[in-house]
Amino acid sequence: MAIVIAVLALGGLTFALAIMLVIANRKLYVYEDPRIDVVENMLPHANCGACGYPGCRPFAEALVSGEVLPGKCTVSSEEGREAIGNYLGVSIGGEEKQVARLACAGGTNVARNKAQYEGINSCQAAALVSGGGKGCFWGCLGAGDCMRVCDFDAIHMNEHSLPVVDIDKCTACGDCVEVCPKDLFSIQPISHQLWVACKNLEKGDEILEECQVACTACGRCAMDAPDGLITMENNLPVVNYSLDHQNKIPIQRCPTGAIVWLDQKLGTIKGEKSIKIVRKGKRNIGYS
Repeated sequence: MAIVIAVLALGGLTFALAIMLVIANRKLYVYEDPRIDVVENMLPHANCGACGYPGCRPFAEALVSGEVLPGKCTVSSEEGREAIGNYLGVSIGGEEKQVARLACAGGTNVARNKAQYEGINSCQAAALVSGGGKGCFWGCLGAGDCMRVCDFDAIHMNEHSLPVVDIDKCTACGDCVEVCPKDLFSIQPISHQLWVACKNLEKGDEILEECQVACTACGRCAMDAPDGLITMENNLPVVNYSLDHQNKIPIQRCPTGAIVWLDQKLGTIKGEKSIKIVRKGKRNIGYS
């Protein structure tokens, strides 16, 4: 008799829980548009975050809900964005390409170290040892952390141990920004061609003993630029990109080439008065 009662009690409890689950499912059910799965499969699955969303799934949800347009995905091909637009019945949308920019030109041929770092081949590790040993404290350490974290093969180290960004491959994911211990990378619209390729905060020509292409805060670029385009802040020129910045005049009198023009086809262009760098090998290490 006791066994029968136990079985009935257990069966009744199971039945009651089942009813509660059915009711909860009906009350708490959240409808998910089946188009989300379709759109997600049409995305490149890079999960890079360049679109402003943490991954392709959240971005697909935003596309289906109409929050954004396919053009926001800079990783997908033009054909891929068009296919998504056609499927959802929306325009692709115009989105300016974003790329990683490096605020340093101090490769081994123009910049020197005060000390030789020996240890893990990593910028982050080197930076923990007296800033890395570079003569310019703010300069690139050249160990290639940015190259290693880039999942899109958009960064390579040149012959002078300086990162070079391939703008065609760059997705503006921001991994290089996060990994650089010197905070030299930033994500910029590709139209930001007037560029300050230096983060040195010291004023005066003394810094040139450590890096020949460092900014000396002479202010010529600010003086020559249209009103308000460039201001000097913490001994560095700052470009106001909210103004018309398609202007090469500010680079012309820069004596070191610290402010440059980034041409998509020709590469880095320096001003007429900028120093001409001919050294191919490394500068000697200077111990203080």
